[in-house]
Amino acid sequence: MNWITKFIKPKIKSLFKKKTSSSEETLWISCECKNLIYKEDFHSNFFCCPKCGAHHKLSCKDRFKSFFDNGLFETIETPLPTDDPLNFEDNKKYKDRLKTARKKTGQNDAVLIAKGKVGNINVTVGAQDFRFIGGSFGAASGEAFITGIQHAINNKNPFIFFSCSGGQRMMESSIALMQMTRTTLAVNELKKNNLPYIVILTDPTTGGVTASWGMLGDILIAEPKATIGFAGRRVIQDTVRETLPEEFQTAEYVKDHGGIDLVVERKYLNSTVGTLLSVLLKKAESQAKNNPGNVTIDQSIQTAS
Repeated sequence: MNWITKFIKPKIKSLFKKKTSSSEETLWISCECKNLIYKEDFHSNFFCCPKCGAHHKLSCKDRFKSFFDNGLFETIETPLPTDDPLNFEDNKKYKDRLKTARKKTGQNDAVLIAKGKVGNINVTVGAQDFRFIGGSFGAASGEAFITGIQHAINNKNPFIFFSCSGGQRMMESSIALMQMTRTTLAVNELKKNNLPYIVILTDPTTGGVTASWGMLGDILIAEPKATIGFAGRRVIQDTVRETLPEEFQTAEYVKDHGGIDLVVERKYLNSTVGTLLSVLLKKAESQAKNNPGNVTIDQSIQTAS
């Protein structure tokens, strides 16, 4: 059944249904290549354009559905720190920005953590929603990330994270910057417990994320054409006073220059990661025999401080 048979011949009941919002009535998705994609085809193609191959941004739950075996997962509750500890305000109050983002995404913050299986292996997975203030990383995101890693350690799961962020959240100032250290310590504890850590870099991954946990994975994978970097292209170009290559800071460019390991299409991520995990876990199992200790993340952070 195609879109013609579905919508040219509506059932009589549909004539008397209450009108839906314009977003609910949208049957087509417009891609940056100006191609119109039938919504159901777009979803069945992992939110990718069949014409140009562009990988469109996903919500965290859509990300999980496309990644976990059979789309089955369970979200993990994470702590929520005090909103707006600095009473930040620019042209809009930070508290109002949070309210808007929460209403838009249905999440408390940009990061969501879930558990499920990939390649029939139990895993803990995190993801960022770019719609939540650009996927920016603040105190709540840091707490969610650390909760995810602690869950992975407690359950001896590999930890996988999908980055999609402009960097640290400026409305939280140094509190947001502190998360770079906290998450780095958390990743270190995961590795002490001989558990695989895989980061999947999606468009965009920039700023403090690439300066901390985003580039610390045992394996770094990127989706095609994802923007990956620290400073913006224009800032770098103005600083070095040279014209940068057209493909600069793309996933393919970063891979060719040794910055990441793989560039993998979204539809192959489940099978690729499943294969990598089976190899990494065999190696981790042999290493664990020589390092039986199990230190919690909180203990590690307290020791470091």
